[in-house]
Amino acid sequence: MDILKIAAFSDGDTGGNPAGVLIADAHPSEAEMRQIAAEVGFSETAFAAPAGSGWRVRYFSPESEVPFCGHATIALGAALALQQGDGVFPLSLNAAEITVEGQRSPLSAALQSPPTRSAAAPPQLVADVLNLFGYSEADLDPKLPPALAHGGADHLVLGLTTRAALSAMRYDLAVGRDLMNREGLVTICWVYAETPQRFHTRNPFASGGVYEDPATGAATAALAGYLRDIGWPHGGAIEVTQGEDMGMRSRLQAEISPTPGSSIRVSGTARLMES
Repeated sequence: MDILKIAAFSDGDTGGNPAGVLIADAHPSEAEMRQIAAEVGFSETAFAAPAGSGWRVRYFSPESEVPFCGHATIALGAALALQQGDGVFPLSLNAAEITVEGQRSPLSAALQSPPTRSAAAPPQLVADVLNLFGYSEADLDPKLPPALAHGGADHLVLGLTTRAALSAMRYDLAVGRDLMNREGLVTICWVYAETPQRFHTRNPFASGGVYEDPATGAATAALAGYLRDIGWPHGGAIEVTQGEDMGMRSRLQAEISPTPGSSIRVSGTARLMES
């Protein structure tokens, strides 16, 4: 099987979040997909097979299947453009129908997320997460109230008051895995707002056995939908920088329509990696 390795949301020729991509006539068995994802070793691998006029897609981390993965969708869009030519590709996920637009030069892609929603986070969950990461309520940005946000998968969004606090993020992976699996969270999205349109984020992905993602498209979609819900002055688009503290600087753009709950367009460049 020819598995492409593509870093999505790259910063030129560096950075980005590596994803595996397998495009095949039919999906391998679920056990085989789990094994392939574990062998690839990236936070996610996307498996795509033709279905009608589009593609049926499933995403696996080294430890679990996830309902939606933004960076692996960007990697898939780039891979489909390389294979099929530039275009917009309909994707059928486990619980949503979306599209990804792929372009060969420069190698890049833009996805339309599933519908978004958000709600205030339960105080006990926030307290548990603050304790896990060693933060206090004084570290939280009151302009970004803690929220559960969804853009194809569930994320806890927590704003921090300083960039230094974001850089200092630490936690115990095993404890984080238990907490996130218990609460049904794919990632915890820690956010620092540099300006109303520029954000820095870090996304622990303990639920998938990964300490931290260098770029998280699904969380960016959820964050953008959340900002729309709280009336944040986003001006219709935000730029997210992620992965800096990992030495994997990544850049994500999100376009935000005014319609509550509607899809978020998340885009970025991609780079082919050596197999």
